Amino acid sequence: MDFFYLAAIKSLVLLATTMLLRLIAGKAVTKFLIKFGGDTKRKRISNRIINLFLAIFFILVLAAIWNIESKDLMVFFTSTITVIGIAFFANWSILSNITASLILYFNHPLHIGETVRILDKEFDIEGELMDLSFFFMYIRTTDGSLITIPTSAVLNKTVIIKNKLGK
Repeated sequence: MDFFYLAAIKSLVLLATTMLLRLIAGKAVTKFLIKFGGDTKRKRISNRIINLFLAIFFILVLAAIWNIESKDLMVFFTSTITVIGIAFFANWSILSNITASLILYFNHPLHIGETVRILDKEFDIEGELMDLSFFFMYIRTTDGSLITIPTSAVLNKTVIIKNKLGK
C-alpha cells in the first residue's frame, strides 16, 4: 500500500481515537462533578483543559504518522512557544490571571452562585459569584451591578464565603 494511503488511514484512526477519548473524558468529568457537587462552569473549564492535552497528543502522534522530522517539529514548537512567551511578557498580567484562575479553580472552595465578600482596604465587594473565567471573577451585587475583578487580584485579597451552596 502506498505511504500516502497508509498514513491517511492511520490519521483517520488517530482522529477517531482522539474523539473517542474526548467523549470518554467528558463523561468521566461529568460523573466526577455530579459525585462531588461541581457546577457546569467547572465542567466547561475541565473540558477545555482535556481538549488542550488531547490536541497536543493528536499533533504529536500525527507528526509521527506523517514522518515529520523531530528536528522540524521542535523548530515549530520552539517558535510557537517563543511567540507566546513574548506575548505573555508584553502582557505579563494575562499569564498571572490565567495562573490565578487555575489556582482558584482547583484550590479554593468557591462555587458559582454563592454569596461572597472580598475584603479590600478601600472598598469591600459583596454579592453573588456569577462566573469565574480565566481572567476575571464576576460578582453581581445586591443593587444589580456586575463587578469584574481580575483573578490575580482576588488571590491577594481575603474572600469570605457568606453562604455555601446546599446549606
